[in-house]
Amino acid sequence: MFRIAHYQLDEWRLSARRKPLIIRGARQVGKTWLMKSFGEKEYSNTAYINFDNNERMHQLFDGDFSITRIISGLEIESGETISAGKTLIIFDEVQEVPKALSSLKYFFENAQEHHIVAAGSLLGVALHPGTSFPVGKVSFLDLYPMNFYEFVHACGDPQLIKLFDSKDWSLSNTFSDKFTDLLKKYYYVGGMPEVVEVYRARQDFVEVRALQNDILEAYEQDLSKHAPAAIVPRLRMLWDSIASQLSKENKKFMYGLIKKGSRAREYEMAMSWLIDCGLIHKVSRVNKPGIPLKAYEDLKSFKLFILDVGLLAAMSSIDVKTLLEGNAIFTEFKGALTEQFVLQELKSAGRQPFYWSHERGEAEIDFLLQSGSDVVPIEVKAEINLRAKSLKSYRQKFVPELSLRASLANYNKENGLVNIPLYMLSHLSAILDNE
Repeated sequence: MFRIAHYQLDEWRLSARRKPLIIRGARQVGKTWLMKSFGEKEYSNTAYINFDNNERMHQLFDGDFSITRIISGLEIESGETISAGKTLIIFDEVQEVPKALSSLKYFFENAQEHHIVAAGSLLGVALHPGTSFPVGKVSFLDLYPMNFYEFVHACGDPQLIKLFDSKDWSLSNTFSDKFTDLLKKYYYVGGMPEVVEVYRARQDFVEVRALQNDILEAYEQDLSKHAPAAIVPRLRMLWDSIASQLSKENKKFMYGLIKKGSRAREYEMAMSWLIDCGLIHKVSRVNKPGIPLKAYEDLKSFKLFILDVGLLAAMSSIDVKTLLEGNAIFTEFKGALTEQFVLQELKSAGRQPFYWSHERGEAEIDFLLQSGSDVVPIEVKAEINLRAKSLKSYRQKFVPELSLRASLANYNKENGLVNIPLYMLSHLSAILDNE
């Protein structure tokens, strides 16, 4: 499968300032496949070590941090000869052996010639007490589910991909029906690599949904297995409430909807755990669109999204028949799937969005992005109807140089307002650069 992250890994491989690389991401977003595929394509050989339930690796890293000794142990474990610069060393599920994580500091300081990439599904979660994290000695890459561009690569025809890459807005408008049809399928299938592979192979939506439910069940089991026992019930309740919270007209997260009378302090640890392991994304409100946006964050008001639009469709029991009903899937649950989709496209592009709303609730902008010294508002429209009172109000109040509207309508630019078709959001960075 095509993953954009392969280009980022190649930049890391060729960098003169290369550090050991840690790939962060939720379970089943494709970290292991990406590392192995990259090693196969760009190196003479790959030394792959899985630290999960691996007592030998506990013993290896319990000793001193002699690089020569560790390399010898890794060669025996992987069955590969490790040659500096020619072998990709992969530490998978590295959080299971915290001292292996600590060793990355010594690889950076004493053996920078070795190329090491590490991954773990729970790296964002607090590790064992006393673990020395190699701050400043490693680089990071965040991996998310496949975005729509990657989905088109997996399922679309080569000519459509060529058109996508051309950024020819006029020609893209002409064939918008083809992109929209793929986008509808993406809303249902989502971007979990195994689910996309099943869809590509057999185009069986029943099998797709069964696999999505298996993934959701696996996440539920993870909550019980890895999270502190005291917060597991609250983790489940918070997780289970997200779909219904996003189906509201006002998508601001409300603790009282988890359980009547609930308070923030009861769920803060559970929310942090879900964020740290990559299962949910938090989008905070800002009091005003100033630079930097983070400085104007309202810590009490936020929206929560999950990691994948297809999994949200499964959690919400979206029926496959919805795919056949015109553009109904875009407007289901008050556009919850569309806002989730836009959030994913922004995150996969490395953007950290916020949102803005009037204190009296008279207007709300779905997402705000910081672009250089500018704040760019993004209005999300799940329909072709483009009347947007909130965006009009925002533009009158704050007079931004550039405003964006993501919708099913064709690409168009007029008086500082650019309409981006939803299916072209993967090109957002290029559009911001051009504008």
